[in-house]
Amino acid sequence: MAFQLHPKLNHLLCLFIITLSFAHAQATTFGYCADVNYSVKVSGVEITPDPVVRARPVTFKISAATDLLNAGEAIYGGKWEIAVSYFGFVVHKEIHDFCEQVSCPVATGSFVVAHTQMLPAFAPPGTYTVEMTLKNEKNKPLTCITFNLKIGLGSLTTI
Repeated sequence: MAFQLHPKLNHLLCLFIITLSFAHAQATTFGYCADVNYSVKVSGVEITPDPVVRARPVTFKISAATDLLNAGEAIYGGKWEIAVSYFGFVVHKEIHDFCEQVSCPVATGSFVVAHTQMLPAFAPPGTYTVEMTLKNEKNKPLTCITFNLKIGLGSLTTI
């Protein structure tokens, strides 16, 4: 005789599992902006939650490493430039001091950059394209990646 849950408990268990699956970070497929041998190689992008919910915080976690084979050097300063497009139109741009995101200097080898921000409640649901460029203190691009960001319906009011 097989063990069976009460139908209401079975339903609650399913909802709990679905909720957990949405709350976890999802590995995001990304590509480089150009066919360039960047000195910083990105190994992964995670977005939490995925899909993103408007008017709620979203965290981007970028795993990367300076390319030791191609004269990768420590990073002493610079900036992250972020551009977000919707149906091919840039709808948001921002620039962050790289050393506010991580502790500088960043030694050669692996590092992780994480950034959390609140998305506006009026952002239409759909798929957006994000372009992130890391430039050093001399404004030289160290890496540039693009990836898609999905915004779900979520709440229409700010919490």
